[in-house]
Order: sequence, then structure tokens, then C-alpha cells
Amino acid sequence: MNDITNRDDIVLLVNSFYDDVKKDETIGYIFHQIIGEDWSHHLPVMYQFWNTVLFGEAGYTGNPVRKHIELDKIIPLNEKHFTRWYELWIQTVDRLYDGEIAEKAKERAKAMLQLISMKIQWAREGKSIL
Repeated sequence: MNDITNRDDIVLLVNSFYDDVKKDETIGYIFHQIIGEDWSHHLPVMYQFWNTVLFGEAGYTGNPVRKHIELDKIIPLNEKHFTRWYELWIQTVDRLYDGEIAEKAKERAKAMLQLISMKIQWAREGKSIL
């Protein structure tokens, strides 16, 4: 099995991951409610996000913490949602890739999950999220 080496690998990873997410009983409904049937905007943003995270290439300009805090106001996110998202991410990475960048993808996902979860809790408590 090969490692993640370029943007094409990221596209395959992201597409495969979201194919699983869409069918998932725990978190699929969140994405269906927020994104709906047209993923033509969300997927390219995720390609760029992971390209920036894994390869340091400029291009992603979003704020995932703020996006998830806004989402939490519409659909409250809890530990089971974060846990399931991470489980699906790990399964997808492990199914497709093996190597240093694949491990980095799993580590970065866990760190982001923890940060976003903490910042959502802070926002709920009225604390600064910056």
C-alpha cells in the first residue's frame, strides 16, 4: 500500500471518506442537512484544506473552528459525533494508505477534532474562541 503523496491522493481520500460519511447513521444526517445533495462546493474546500494540512501548500483560507461553532448552533455537536467522524477518517486512511503522511493525516485529524471540540464548548460557555 502506498502513502499519500499528492493532491490526487487527497482527492481520493476525501471522496472516499465522505462517501462513508454520507451513509453513516451517526453523522450522515448532519452533512445531509447542512450540505444537502450538492457537494460541489464542500469537497474542493476539503481537498484544499487537507492539501494545506498535509503538504503545507497555500490555498486554504477558511476557519474550521468558526464553521463548526456556527454548525453547533444549528445542530448541536457532541462527543459521539466527533468520535464517529474520527473513526471513519481513520478507517478510510487505513483502507487506502500506509506511510508517514497517512500517519500525519490521522494525527492532524485528531488534533483538529480536539481543538474544535474544545472551542465549541468554550463558545457554549461564552468564552473567547480566539
